[in-house]
Amino acid sequence: MNIRPYLPIQTSAETCACFVNNIREQIENYVRENCLQSLVLGISGGIDSALCATLLKPVCEACNIPLIGRSITIETNKPDEIERSLKVGEHFCHHFKYLDLTSTFLENKKNLVALDDTLLSKLRQGNLKARMRMMVLYDLAQLYHGIVISTDNLTEYLTGFWTLHGDVGDYAPIIHLWKTEVYALARGLLSECSENQQEALQLCIDAVPVDGLGISSCDCEQLGVPDYFEADRLFVRYFSGDETLETHPLIQRYHQSHYKRNGMVRGKR
Repeated sequence: MNIRPYLPIQTSAETCACFVNNIREQIENYVRENCLQSLVLGISGGIDSALCATLLKPVCEACNIPLIGRSITIETNKPDEIERSLKVGEHFCHHFKYLDLTSTFLENKKNLVALDDTLLSKLRQGNLKARMRMMVLYDLAQLYHGIVISTDNLTEYLTGFWTLHGDVGDYAPIIHLWKTEVYALARGLLSECSENQQEALQLCIDAVPVDGLGISSCDCEQLGVPDYFEADRLFVRYFSGDETLETHPLIQRYHQSHYKRNGMVRGKR
């Protein structure tokens, strides 16, 4: 993957408009070329899925297909996360439902502990939740002859801040955007939104970024940085050739998660 060794923190309105147009044009071409009949999006109440919903709604309308959204909560999702996900789903999706998989998760959790006689760590529980959500989304994609949208951004992708077979969809419209650019595009898109959409998107912009899996109280707590601006700056310095950052926890996490980005290892005859 080609990683841009620069970071337009102060992204101009013109640059945002260019990014938005490119993203929408590419996904529209993909939908038409592959005769897709829907796009399926998991909505967490975070900025990434909210931005994807904002970007994709006009594309779906241009292609005359539904944007199918689901807010799928499991045990550790906070009320404010759920509220944001409901607002985004209701105001951006053409077909939206809220699902609570807590009881299903707790039953699976009990069975897994019984199988290996160990307590499930927060990380293992988080992975289980992400994979359960993805089962629902892929089932919907098959039912409605569509694809699942991946909401990962470049910063999360590089840090492995996602679950294999749990967060990865079929098409990743914002995978080339640094997290700081995600926020910039979201702010830039507010002007094209209705009043209800603006409220929903602004809530996600202002929210503290969390994984919704109960692993930590904030994303950056897991990444070892004070905020995403610092994470992106460190990555830009590193990919620009700053070898002094090799021992930084963020860069070590980048190397340690290489297996996730490398895909399945294929044996040889």
